[in-house]
Amino acid sequence: MKVLFFIMAVCLGTAATAQKKLTSGGKLKPEQAVMDIRHYTISLDVNMAAQSIQGSTVIDFVMSTPSRTLLFDLLDSFAVSSVKVNGKAAAYTYKNDMITISLASDLPVGRASVTVVYGGKPHIAVRPPWDDGFTWTRDAAGNPWMAVTAEGTGGKIFFPSKDHPSDEPDEGADMIITTDRKLVVAGPGLLQSTRIKGGKAVYHWKTNYTINNYSLVFNIGNYKVVSRDYTTIAGNKVPMQFYVLEQDVSKAARHLEVFEQTARIQEKYFGEYPFVKEKMGIVQTPHLGMEHQTMNAYGNNFKYQKVGGKDFDWLLHHEFGHEWWGNKVTVRDWADFWIQEGICSFGDALATRELAGEQAYLDGFKQSYFGIENKLPVVQGKDLDEETAYIGDIYSKGAFFMHTLRFVIGDSIFFPTLKLLATDPAYTYNNLVTTTDVEQLFSKKSGIDLQPLFKHCLYTTDKLEVQVKRTALNVYALSIKNIDITLPIEIMTDAGKQTVKLGKKPVTIRSKSLPVIDPEMYYMSRVTFE
Repeated sequence: MKVLFFIMAVCLGTAATAQKKLTSGGKLKPEQAVMDIRHYTISLDVNMAAQSIQGSTVIDFVMSTPSRTLLFDLLDSFAVSSVKVNGKAAAYTYKNDMITISLASDLPVGRASVTVVYGGKPHIAVRPPWDDGFTWTRDAAGNPWMAVTAEGTGGKIFFPSKDHPSDEPDEGADMIITTDRKLVVAGPGLLQSTRIKGGKAVYHWKTNYTINNYSLVFNIGNYKVVSRDYTTIAGNKVPMQFYVLEQDVSKAARHLEVFEQTARIQEKYFGEYPFVKEKMGIVQTPHLGMEHQTMNAYGNNFKYQKVGGKDFDWLLHHEFGHEWWGNKVTVRDWADFWIQEGICSFGDALATRELAGEQAYLDGFKQSYFGIENKLPVVQGKDLDEETAYIGDIYSKGAFFMHTLRFVIGDSIFFPTLKLLATDPAYTYNNLVTTTDVEQLFSKKSGIDLQPLFKHCLYTTDKLEVQVKRTALNVYALSIKNIDITLPIEIMTDAGKQTVKLGKKPVTIRSKSLPVIDPEMYYMSRVTFE
């Protein structure tokens, strides 16, 4: 069975690499390392006709060390009219995509606030969602329609921020967006109020959860809100909301049914929906989609496919999976990007398992194997920017590694540990994670030192080298040549399939036919025969 949604996710990741010109993350600047961002308040008037924005951002943060210099990221597409620190005007320069604030004396340890007033024409996305920026367009009825995508570039694409994955606003964010009164603004968190001011409408969105700054985006369109309640796996009721264009309202109820099916599968494997105090939101967009916390972008045009005889939307499922892998479990360094994209893509394969069965899941991975480029390691180092880290293999090889890990430690340990990674406070919300954290958790729960497997699969492009040496008639010695760990390997012989523990020391098996190594393809392997 072809798992088209899984393959497409891989292809999308690969295609993105060549298009991005802007990036985020990298080595954290010392001037920013001393700031802990607590909250953003983004207040903007969006002029749809002029394709411009005007307003302010308030950044609340805590200083850990006194400093006279403050740095905030903001693309050079704007004019900054004023900067205030704790309510007082401050000297600043704005160039090279950076606002540098120079103070006469040290800003002391403790809480502080910076307000930046600015405006202009934001960067336009050439090919969203892979190329970040604003998309200004119209729906089929001619109504103005806009969207923002910012994963690769970060929030600095339209608001001043500390643009690094290691620091999310612990106290959440407020977005106050003003636009044409005939249009609707969809945003993160919960809608606090809608006010009409003359010919304009003001939408106030608020989230109290930690949130990555590329999820602090909004969409504007001729939306209608179609809602239903969802009862989570823990028995909590959450509003499930679809901000759908008026032209597609008739399709919304069915789409929410498909959405609920996706939510049930994600919760089964990864635990309760992460943002239960707010909403499960999706918004129709002119681009394909993106994982924006509590308001996922959806642009797959209701193209369902049959998986196990049921309607399934691969885009909806993948992006919603990021509520766990990316939004709840978040990496502090883009170098570990596979945790978000690879485990989320593994969740796509689990949907196939759930709807179509184990063999369909296995067949999907057999097929996905051939889409793995394996030109660069999945984890290429440390302190990487997003563009460097973002290669197709963080999807495909990252997911395949989870498939391998499942086989190595067995379902009785693997699935509870995977759910623990997605639910334990040590790895979620404002506690950001690394590949080492993931390895140590699975090693602890399995009782196996899995570091050699993690290093081999994620930090190198080596394949598992299995040697099959004929030592006598119908007798073979099997061993692993390039990794110092004992692994279960399935072997097909004339007597059928068996699982053998292989390591560097040869293991003897008997077979009248040539053994077939790893027939179900749990490993990326290379087999040599002597």
